[in-house]
Amino acid sequence: MLDLNNKSLLITGGTGSLGKALTSHILKNSPGIKRLIIFSRDEQKQFQMAQDYPAQQYPQLRFFIGDVRDKERLIRAMQGVDYVIHAAAMKHVPIAEYNPDECIKTNIGGAQNVVDACFATKVERVVALSTDKACAPINLYGATKLTSDKLFVAANNIKGDNPIRFSVVRYGNVMGSNGSVIPFFINKKKEGRLPITDPKMTRFNISLQGGVDMVMHALEQAWGGEIFIPKIPSYNITDVATAIGPNCEQIVVGIRPGEKVHEEMITPSDSFYTYDLGKYFTILPATHKWSLVEFKEQFNASLVEPGFAYNSGDNTEWETVESLRALIKEHVDSTFEN
Repeated sequence: MLDLNNKSLLITGGTGSLGKALTSHILKNSPGIKRLIIFSRDEQKQFQMAQDYPAQQYPQLRFFIGDVRDKERLIRAMQGVDYVIHAAAMKHVPIAEYNPDECIKTNIGGAQNVVDACFATKVERVVALSTDKACAPINLYGATKLTSDKLFVAANNIKGDNPIRFSVVRYGNVMGSNGSVIPFFINKKKEGRLPITDPKMTRFNISLQGGVDMVMHALEQAWGGEIFIPKIPSYNITDVATAIGPNCEQIVVGIRPGEKVHEEMITPSDSFYTYDLGKYFTILPATHKWSLVEFKEQFNASLVEPGFAYNSGDNTEWETVESLRALIKEHVDSTFEN
């Protein structure tokens, strides 16, 4: 496990679902951390989060108002920081489609600002969050996140003698995260009707803790330039609806603009650079400054078959209605009763 004691770490978008889960995990497992900086632009969310972490009890926790669009503010915030987790993004597909320039400024311009600010300070390691929508994107959000991934991977090529390492983690739907389908269905079931986009729709499923574990793995193990992808189960959207509201009518409302029936995280074109690490897959950069032979030996990594793809529709592991109910009670709502 990565030892964060006496280290300083900054999380952009730190007041989001994953940022809060990371904060809880880090404070629990590395109580001797020197500083944990929550960097975000929403003062209300920072205020609310600060109520859960009184300054007297958590003096190492700092709340830093700032926007990833503001490079000078990032540089100021990163003074003395060892590690950065970049979780800030505009992530709602319809909003991004309607406000494309704003999405580009945050997700692409903001990513480049994070890279530049890390180079301008003494940051040692950076992990950026991606999304399944960055894989063969069909909407602007996915396209901006794909570009962001490319910026972080390519940053390893221009670091010179700087020992900094940039890597990316890519995963799909986080169970119970803000704006996700499970809280939406739990709220809607009192109406007796649940809107289904498409009965064939599938999604990968990962818990917030699973996302946290993956970020911490990348922070500790990345050699630079990897895109890490978890091996996780899929679910069918109708099973989620049945698990939450077994007596509710399921109304098919159609796929929203920019939405896929199945999530993709590795395309056949990625297969030539994709390695199986056991718990995770990783897409390696086409060019890197470290030895591939040594990497394969270190992680017992094996190249996947040519043409291999990883999507939620063709997955070999699936959640059931029963397992979904248990997971919702464990990870989303402890008072949940279907």
